[in-house]
Amino acid sequence: MKKIIVLFWLLPFLNFAQNKTEAAQKYQTELVSFYNNAETTPLDKDEKQVFKGITFFDIDEKFIVEAELEILKNEKPFLMPSTGKKQQEYKKYGILHFTIDEKPLQLVVYQNIALSKRKGFEKNLFLPFYDLTSGEITYGGGRYLDVEIPDSNKMIIDFNKAYNPYCAYSIRYSCPITPEENFLDIEIKAGVTYSNNEI
Repeated sequence: MKKIIVLFWLLPFLNFAQNKTEAAQKYQTELVSFYNNAETTPLDKDEKQVFKGITFFDIDEKFIVEAELEILKNEKPFLMPSTGKKQQEYKKYGILHFTIDEKPLQLVVYQNIALSKRKGFEKNLFLPFYDLTSGEITYGGGRYLDVEIPDSNKMIIDFNKAYNPYCAYSIRYSCPITPEENFLDIEIKAGVTYSNNEI
């Protein structure tokens, strides 16, 4: 009877963990389909011939973290450097504070000014980052995460959903360069890898 009670008490937590894993898996499956679908892929004919596909680290719940959002006030918009001539206007929205393996970390999260004015994208935020895998087993230019403004000062960061910019696979695009302030002194072995696509 005691075992049944314990299992019943743990069930909501087990379901929550399972739901988080399923969400990451769904996202990764959709990303693969996006690149493989001729109607949605950002790659041209020649690029598709050398493209080796999207690969991922195994999904790891350690890299699904709850962060505390410190909202920044009175931040001025700036042009974020990019890999090409096209630059977009962003502003620093806040700083995300979190821990992985008991190590305190932080990332600045940005808001795209033009995108925030489009209907349906008002809450979208941009979270680029480097880590100790960058340039080794992940893209050297850093990886991206898309997040949304939360209803509280807490935000879930799921690094299993980290993806590469189009520039990782094509020279035709102009992609934001990850700011140096968003370097994580830790290996984030989650999300998209890159070693099979190095160019």
